[in-house]
Amino acid sequence: MNKEGREMHAHWKISDLDFSQIDIAHVRPDENLFYLVTCASFVESGSDLYTQNLVAYYGDEPEISNWLHDQWEVEELQHGQALRAYVNHVWPEFEWETAYRSFLDEYSTYCKVELLEPSKALEMAARCVVEAGTATLYHALARSTDEPVLRDLASRIARDEVNHYKHFFRYFRRFRQQEGLGRRRIFGALRRRIMEMRNEDAACALRHVHKMRSPELANDPARRQKISAKMNKTVRTNLSADMAIKMIMRPLDLPATIQSLVTYPATQIMNRVFFR
Repeated sequence: MNKEGREMHAHWKISDLDFSQIDIAHVRPDENLFYLVTCASFVESGSDLYTQNLVAYYGDEPEISNWLHDQWEVEELQHGQALRAYVNHVWPEFEWETAYRSFLDEYSTYCKVELLEPSKALEMAARCVVEAGTATLYHALARSTDEPVLRDLASRIARDEVNHYKHFFRYFRRFRQQEGLGRRRIFGALRRRIMEMRNEDAACALRHVHKMRSPELANDPARRQKISAKMNKTVRTNLSADMAIKMIMRPLDLPATIQSLVTYPATQIMNRVFFR
């Protein structure tokens, strides 16, 4: 069995999570946690939209398209299923399916083939940004909670995202060599993806979760902004920004001395972009 086959064989299952160990009386009142987990469950559950686009984009690369379809999509959708199971266990009154369908109607408009980068290497660089961001997010979520089941779940997802990043980075390096890309074009792709993902997915999810959770306040942007600010503070407080920056900048292949010089200002920019 090859390496990727072993990874799939050994992958965790939702049944590995013991939801009976959740102290529901302790967790249920935490509205911030509800929004963090539910919004994440929506975005993860919609990941097949991106997969379809990427499988088509790399259709002439069987190794990559097969991995995207057989492992990446499967694991991303499992993340959504596990997070949904957590929401359903702790907040069973929330109509997850109805709210998700509403979210998907809007979210699907963001997932178009024409929005992918113009070359295979640049799109892989963009995917590195996304995987770095999600890995960092779930690391932060795991660190932010004392609830052991959610901490375990978030840690499992974070490890998956790091593994996905490694695949995308390996494919990026292959295509970069073929395309002869310089740092300027790679930096452009990284910058574009950072700016495009600036809470776009989370903001969309929050609108639809909030509408279902508090329909009487659905048209109150100030209330939604307050919820968003609290979510962002939770992530920012527990963020491993240094890890995220190193992962995002890695496609640039900068000399160590230069990377150490730009890490701090890059961290400040990331905080302003994602959490203002």
